[in-house]
Amino acid sequence: MNEIERTDVLVVGSGFGGAIAAYHLAAGGAKVTVLERGPWLESEDFEHDFLLGASFTRIFDFVVGDGMSLLGGNCVGGGSVVYFAAMPRAPRFVFERRGSIGRRMWPAAIDRDALEPWYDVVSEALPVRTQSWDDVSYAGGLFAAACDHAGRTANPVPTAVDTSKCTNCNWMMAGCRFDAKRSLLLNYLPAARAYGAQIRPLHEVQRLTRTDDGGYRVHYTTVDEVDYRVHTGSGAIDAKIVVLAAGAGATPAVLQRSAPDLGPMPHAVGRYFSGNGERLNTAVIDEDKARDLLGLDRGDGAAYHANQIGKGPVVASWDNLDGSLPEHSRYSLEQLYFPPGFGTILAQVPDAHGPSWFGAEKKKLVERWQSWLTVFTMVEDDNEGEFGPPPPTGNAERISQQMLGRGPLRYRPSANTQRGWAESDAAIRSILERDGLARVMPWTNDVVGAYTVHPLASCRIGDDPHTSALDDRHELRGHPGVFVTDGSAVPGALTVNPAMTVSALAERAMPGIVAAARERGVDVTYGAPTPDGGTGGRRGVRGQLPYLTRR
Repeated sequence: MNEIERTDVLVVGSGFGGAIAAYHLAAGGAKVTVLERGPWLESEDFEHDFLLGASFTRIFDFVVGDGMSLLGGNCVGGGSVVYFAAMPRAPRFVFERRGSIGRRMWPAAIDRDALEPWYDVVSEALPVRTQSWDDVSYAGGLFAAACDHAGRTANPVPTAVDTSKCTNCNWMMAGCRFDAKRSLLLNYLPAARAYGAQIRPLHEVQRLTRTDDGGYRVHYTTVDEVDYRVHTGSGAIDAKIVVLAAGAGATPAVLQRSAPDLGPMPHAVGRYFSGNGERLNTAVIDEDKARDLLGLDRGDGAAYHANQIGKGPVVASWDNLDGSLPEHSRYSLEQLYFPPGFGTILAQVPDAHGPSWFGAEKKKLVERWQSWLTVFTMVEDDNEGEFGPPPPTGNAERISQQMLGRGPLRYRPSANTQRGWAESDAAIRSILERDGLARVMPWTNDVVGAYTVHPLASCRIGDDPHTSALDDRHELRGHPGVFVTDGSAVPGALTVNPAMTVSALAERAMPGIVAAARERGVDVTYGAPTPDGGTGGRRGVRGQLPYLTRR
């Protein structure tokens, strides 16, 4: 093993939870080191293809579990590099959810009002804006028109996209080469580096041990830049504070492997996992009906033929985000572009006489791919997922050089979750099959089980030590000085895209982490402006700081 290094704060992962932590702690004067498992790619490195070894396979992590598969980022910038930049705030009722434990899941200190100023901070930092109808893509416009035709409402989605730079190429899931998508590569991470934070790609954290001075030793292996199955070295770094932000599919594995040295982990580590209740439906649009029923015309003689033109989700229907409805009947319906690859594999033929997801009928379906419209559903689930014993290294047994692995997650959707999926499927059919506009088919779970691009809740915050791994300040119970700020800290499904809430929670956690670092002898302060110098959002959170910094 190499000589042990030392830092004040070690951050594991560089997605929203890790980048926000790295920026604030470095800006406050701490020595910060960020270890990221994936490679470091910039805008010029993002390629418009899906070949093995292209940016698409290098920056994604696709882990197949037992009953659910997880798709996430694997690169500097984490999920922000591969997300679609949809940034809605969670509905007010989400914070009052009782879920499978029969009582309020969220800590008493957090509700929508308490989180609102932190949402404002994130909105200022990226920044986030609600798109206008002029910004909406063909697919979004078609979905909005179909909702109106069916008597439902639809709205443009708040996004972190600079529309003046966007070319509507619809490759943003493979990384934005035009710097239109406001990933963390453009704000928090360069700002953290400007304050001296070190970001080290291709470093996979394996476990934590304690040091004699009450800090932590973070053990890592380095990963080959081409074949992620190959480890090229190892090392360790001592830190007074550790911030885990490796993602809801990886943070539990690090903590589970650390238990033999650190001592027992909280019961909730690796339990209560939520896939954010996600589900996909694909519709094949009848082009003539799109023209005749909806009055659509691109101006070139086509009504639609535009599945591939746009920029991810731009329009959503939020009619069922109504707190008066019972749990599992509350969901959002969001138009989405899902690119070739998984999309063409998982799309099923409606009313097929033979196999629904392969064969001659599927070939004919794929030939009409330009007339597809994908609708993404986010419902309330029951936190049914649980992680088994962790693999020897990383978060999965690597199957291929890049991207693909087999993980320890076991997921069995409850009757409640299945009912929510069924209700949302029916709503999509009622919109898109009305008057013969389209044929709709849910994507099959037969190949890789259910799936999520927004894994949550595997180390969640809460007030009950039995059902939450973290207190409301994101500190790991029984292990002072270890904090978790990624999606695993979110208590449950949000019914909307979670990046905004993950980021707001990470921002909210920062004053408390700074206070903990100061108690451990780190000369650090809190109060940096947004990465571009904005201070408007800071004024809104000052009233909460005495509570957040008290120990």
